[in-house]
Amino acid sequence: MTEQMVWLFAFVALYWAYCMQWGVSSARLAQGPSDFFLANRNLPAWVFVLCATGASFAGWAMLGYPSLVMRDGLAFAQLALAAVTIPLTGVLFMKRQWLLSKRFGYITPGEMLSDYFGGDALRILVVGIALVCAVPYVGMHLSATGYLIQWLSAGAVPARLAMWLLTAVVFLYVSIGGLRAVAYVGSLQGLMLGAGMLALGWLAMWHLGGVEGFNAFIEGLAKLGASTLGSWGNSAEGYNAYLHIPGVVQFTAGMGREDPVAGMWTSAMILSTCFALMGIQASPAFSMLAFSCRDPRGFGPQQVWVSAAGVGLLLVFFGLVQGLGANFLGASAALREAGLALGSVLPDLGQGKDAQLYARYLLTLAESAPWFMALLAVCALAAIHSMVSLFTATTGTIIVRDVFLRYLTPRADLTQQKLYARCSMAAIIFAALLLATFAPSAQAQMGSLALGFALQLWPALAGACWFPWITRQGTSVGLVAGMLGVLFTETLGNTICSFLGFELPWGRWPWTIHSAGWGIFLNIVSCTVVSWISADRHDRVRRAQFHALFAQTVAIAPKKRFLRPVAWSMTLIWFFFAMGPGAILGNDLLGAPNAGPKGWIMGVPSLWAWQMMWWALGVLILWFLAYRMQMSTPLHGDNIFDEAVSTHSISISKESS
Repeated sequence: MTEQMVWLFAFVALYWAYCMQWGVSSARLAQGPSDFFLANRNLPAWVFVLCATGASFAGWAMLGYPSLVMRDGLAFAQLALAAVTIPLTGVLFMKRQWLLSKRFGYITPGEMLSDYFGGDALRILVVGIALVCAVPYVGMHLSATGYLIQWLSAGAVPARLAMWLLTAVVFLYVSIGGLRAVAYVGSLQGLMLGAGMLALGWLAMWHLGGVEGFNAFIEGLAKLGASTLGSWGNSAEGYNAYLHIPGVVQFTAGMGREDPVAGMWTSAMILSTCFALMGIQASPAFSMLAFSCRDPRGFGPQQVWVSAAGVGLLLVFFGLVQGLGANFLGASAALREAGLALGSVLPDLGQGKDAQLYARYLLTLAESAPWFMALLAVCALAAIHSMVSLFTATTGTIIVRDVFLRYLTPRADLTQQKLYARCSMAAIIFAALLLATFAPSAQAQMGSLALGFALQLWPALAGACWFPWITRQGTSVGLVAGMLGVLFTETLGNTICSFLGFELPWGRWPWTIHSAGWGIFLNIVSCTVVSWISADRHDRVRRAQFHALFAQTVAIAPKKRFLRPVAWSMTLIWFFFAMGPGAILGNDLLGAPNAGPKGWIMGVPSLWAWQMMWWALGVLILWFLAYRMQMSTPLHGDNIFDEAVSTHSISISKESS
């Protein structure tokens, strides 16, 4: 056994021991359903901050983002600004969901939405969305852990064996300790996510030559911008696609039928993919994580300072250098043949090998610092497991509360509820592993639906938290329409249609718009129209009572209400220029991509400078919403909370029952 494998097994063993310690200690504290399912609603702020950050960014930021930046360049790197938009979902909905759960005892979002709107249709739809997020999407991440170990061990440990062993430990601590174990283990996983992203960025800089290497990196970008090298060639303006957004939209038939010119990452694609990532914190798992908090004190710090500012910095700078820098370190055969490479540290990672980027960086440490290689490998495993454990635990709870207790065994005691939850978690994990092992293609097709489906909960959450005019019928019809929109603009929808004997006239992501974008458009239109048609005065009065609770507890102070149009105008302007059509101004506003350092106003390619500028402005706007608009601040005082909820609790409880 090699030295690096000894270190790898040692660090994995220490990580497993930490996970199991929290599983066992959390089980000892679990006295009732709220203890096991929601950590007794007593998670401290710092635990929420770290756990929510780890689960929000997990493997996509640590492994996926640099790999796709390497493949697609600065246009894809625009999605680093998702570090601002992902927590924006939390700013909008998390505090108000927490308030409803705190007062009325909701454990799952299905219970909350069913009680608010009336009827069980939304409860069942939430269960379906949770299962799509938990089974194929979790399976995709579990596959990544297996392949990471296989690549690092040079094939000595097969991917499937590694995946099953690593997943067994996740299942044990999640099923033994419940959400408390998930959250406290997640706090370490969140720290390891940030440490791993920072370390890999510095490793890339070190291979490029350290501080001096940054200048060489910029010179390499200048030579790249002046060439036609790269996966997508040049744009119509003659700019290298690595350093350029290829237009606002391209009216193509979709991937698999018609390839876009100079790359797929148009402004429309960037914005709609950003919407998909915003589905992470709209998912049922994050609603339950918010329910488990002692108070909202951790919401603002997590959303503004840790996610938007901290992770945003890691993505905008370190992740980009790690991704694009890989092309100059040998990962691009075309650049190496053209003499533009700065070294041959990495092997050729073209032709679908981009997913190996993280492992290949780690292998550069195998001889000089095997212990560091092993530590960074465990950082990646921990980052992925933070999402896996949260989605598994919360979905198991949702199945128990919204299926078993609602329809099958309504009088189940604590022991039975915990047994059902553990069986549900086992079924989720086992199904995910089976898909990953025996049907990876089907798993990938189904997993691609997860974030788009989760995003479709936006109108339902908006109704429960902000807009009493949204009706039960509008929410249900909109949610179904949105999910169908996602399905039939993804590969799985085309596969289903082909099986039924007919072909759709489009492929995946037509018009360079992500399936989440198509889905949320259909959802909002359907929800608005049906809500207008189905408006009922009695139901409106009933829903308004919930919003009266918000008015007395979390509404903005009267003297600040004039800031509302200012806040939302700034937010819309930011979206337009940072992620939307205005992002194409960043192509050459600060210097043409082929102008070189002397022609780049900020000394770096214009699009990169544009990202830095709008990232900083995005952090400022998120701070304004979270703190100045009081959307993520603690409540004014317990006395105000208690007095307000007591005024409405009896009437609402009677109506909802």
